[in-house]
Amino acid sequence: MSQNLLKNISQAQQERLFHIDFKLRFLGSINRNDLISRFGIKAAAATRDIALYKETAPNNLYYDTKAKSYNQSDMFSPLFSYPENQALSGLCCGLGDDHVLDKVSLISSASPTQLNHPNLDRLALITQAIHQKRILKINYHSLSSGQSTREIVPFALVDNGLRWHVRAFDRKRERFTDFVINRIARLKIMNGDIPKQQTQEADIQWNRIVEMHIVPHPRLSYPKTIEIEYAMENGLLIIQVRAAVAGYVLRRWNVDCSQAHTLTTPEIHLWLKNQQTLYNVDNLSIAPGYQLNEDC
Repeated sequence: MSQNLLKNISQAQQERLFHIDFKLRFLGSINRNDLISRFGIKAAAATRDIALYKETAPNNLYYDTKAKSYNQSDMFSPLFSYPENQALSGLCCGLGDDHVLDKVSLISSASPTQLNHPNLDRLALITQAIHQKRILKINYHSLSSGQSTREIVPFALVDNGLRWHVRAFDRKRERFTDFVINRIARLKIMNGDIPKQQTQEADIQWNRIVEMHIVPHPRLSYPKTIEIEYAMENGLLIIQVRAAVAGYVLRRWNVDCSQAHTLTTPEIHLWLKNQQTLYNVDNLSIAPGYQLNEDC
């Protein structure tokens, strides 16, 4: 959308224009009642919003007198851009963040059941500590050492696809690591000095960016299928991730990182072509095929 036009429009009206654009793009139609019910505005205001959208992008919609709605035209070109996950969230969970509205999905959808949602009371204290740059005293339940008391300096949340972690400096072990949020208990925000070596800027694994070259697994009979699925260019998908989360990415997408692409289980569709990029990356014991190749 034109940046000059945006400067002259209030944020509230920009959100309503986004709503019009989104519904036209993914549902193919919009009407005044959509805006009235979503934003609680009067009919006249909804009419003005649609008129402004039509003035801005006259080729994006046309009025269907029979259905009494505006439909997407063949020349539609979206005014707004947004990440794919934002679009999917809007379609599957509903648009908007108003707490007074019941979230209704725009289309039917299904996704794997999440077995362990983060505890919101714990999450709230963690995010406060991150935002305020303060220390957290916690009781942590570890699979390797059981329960222990720790002081941590948190600075980021990490989703590994199965559970949420908090990235922090662990003062007990004197290193940066990830803590599973739902294994944390009895949190207390504390005051105190935080040395520079315990801050995000000092976390080498977090700040290092790893470029991974991913290709269809060589054992596949029809690699073109995977090239299409992952939108590869010339049979190659290049992604850049923080070294701290590289292991999570490889495990989540079942990427074979063995040197000789030796994994043959049916769920393995991808192979990491440039294993050397993982040199000195931590947390690779969870990466498929890693233990088969010490150089990986």
